[in-house]
Amino acid sequence: MGTIIISIVLIALVVAIIRTMIKDKKMGKSTCGGSCASCKMCAACRQSGKTSNVNGRM
Repeated sequence: MGTIIISIVLIALVVAIIRTMIKDKKMGKSTCGGSCASCKMCAACRQSGKTSNVNGRM
């Protein structure tokens, strides 16, 4: 019985996290820390419609 309750709680947590991530994505929020100088995906990252380069300049 305890396993079922813990599983339900964990599933609810995962669903809540995914919903929050989807909502944030639709609102244009990013999980990026903003440190483009150390980011391997710097060229693919777009903030405010601009692309950052390796030096962190826009």
